[in-house]
Amino acid sequence: MEPIRTLSQMVNCLRSRGIRRRVAVVCPNDPHTEYVIMRALREEIAEFCLVTDALHSGMAHRLYEVSPDFIKVYEAVSPDEAAAVAVELVRTGEADILMKGLINTDNLLRAVLNKEHGLLPPGNVLSHITLAQIPLYHKLLFFSDAAVIPRPTLEQYRVLIQNDIRVCQSLGCIEPRIALIHCTEKVNPKFPHTLSYVQLKEDAQNGMFGAVFMDGPMDAKTACDAHSGEIKGLSSPVVGNADLMIFPNIESGNTYYKTLSLFGDANMAGMLTGTTSPVVVPSRSDSGNSKYYSLVLACLQETK
Repeated sequence: MEPIRTLSQMVNCLRSRGIRRRVAVVCPNDPHTEYVIMRALREEIAEFCLVTDALHSGMAHRLYEVSPDFIKVYEAVSPDEAAAVAVELVRTGEADILMKGLINTDNLLRAVLNKEHGLLPPGNVLSHITLAQIPLYHKLLFFSDAAVIPRPTLEQYRVLIQNDIRVCQSLGCIEPRIALIHCTEKVNPKFPHTLSYVQLKEDAQNGMFGAVFMDGPMDAKTACDAHSGEIKGLSSPVVGNADLMIFPNIESGNTYYKTLSLFGDANMAGMLTGTTSPVVVPSRSDSGNSKYYSLVLACLQETK
C-alpha cells in the first residue's frame, strides 16, 4: 500500500474498498453531525445507526427519510441511555464504529469505559491520536496525546505508541518515524518524561515497536524541519521528517492541536485508540470537515 499523503486520499482509499462501515452515532442532533452523515452517504463509505434521545429525535428521523436503506433509528429515554445503546450496538457487532454527536464527552466515555459493557478491554490504555494535513508540511502528521492522558507513564507511553503505530500503518506509513517531543534535546531528571524517552528509544532498538525509527527528545520544529536539525548538528531519519510526534503531556498536545487548526490552516482528524472498535469523539469546536475526516480515519481501521 502506498502511503496516503492527504485527507482526500483517505476518502479515495476507503471508497476503493467498496465497503460501507456501520457507524453508531450518539445523539445526532446538531448541524455538523448531520453534515458528516450526509457526506458519508454521498461518498458511499458508511451506513448509520442513529441513537437519539426521545426529546431530540427529529433530525434522526429526517435523515432516515432521506436514506432509509442505509439508516436505522433507535430512540432512548436520555442521552446517557443513548450512549449505552450505541456502545452495545458496537460491542455486539451490529456496528463497527462509535461516533459522538451532541452529547457531552464525559457522558459518552462513561459508557465506553463501563467495566462490564464497555469497549475498553481490561489492561488496555485509552489514548487519542490526531492526524493533521498542514499546508507547509510535505506529508500527513500524526501526534498524541491531545485529549485523554494527562501525563503518560512509561507503560502508557509504550501502549499509546503501539496504538498509534497501527493507525499510521493503516494509512500506508509502514515504518513510522517517531519524534519524542520536548523543549530541548537534553535529557534532564527535572523533566521525568525525558527519562522515559531514553527507555522508549532502547525499547525501539530492541524491537518492541517493530519496524520504526524513533528519536528524541527534540522540539517540534526540529522534528519537522530538516534545516533546524542541521543548525543544531542533529542527524537521524526522524529529524525534519517525522510521521508521528509523541507529546509529554496533554497541555502541550492540546495546545499544539488548537494552534495548528487556528493559525496553521491545518485540516485535522482524530479518534480514540485502545478500544475494541474505533471511537470518534470530536471536539465541539471542530469543523464539519474535521469531524468528517475523523470518521473516515476511523473507517480505515480494523476492529479487534
